[in-house]
Amino acid sequence: MRGIASLVLLTISNLFMTFAWYGHLHLFKKIPWFAKLGLVGVILVSWGLALFEYIFQVPANRLGFVENGGPFSLFQLKVIQEVVTLTVFTLCAVFIFKTDKLGWNHVAGFALLVAAVYVIFKKW
Repeated sequence: MRGIASLVLLTISNLFMTFAWYGHLHLFKKIPWFAKLGLVGVILVSWGLALFEYIFQVPANRLGFVENGGPFSLFQLKVIQEVVTLTVFTLCAVFIFKTDKLGWNHVAGFALLVAAVYVIFKKW
């Protein structure tokens, strides 16, 4: 249960992260008041969104970490976080931002990430 909770919280965290880091590049420009903001304003809005990223990220890692009763080691948590990050980013870029198309090289890269997850989780 702690592992599932950790994954859900990581996913929510990464939604906020994606909008904080990349939303201002395309999506937020469509909002009139946001489009008028200078760099400092954009940084402050992004920082505000990033606060919510951390509100979900920190509990996700605490719940998931083996020394806190969770199922994951530090390495496992990091690899999971990277896969969740790229998955959430890809879905946002393709379906929400609509700036990029999913290519064969992206699929190949994700397959390598799945291989990385396998290697990290494999008990040797």
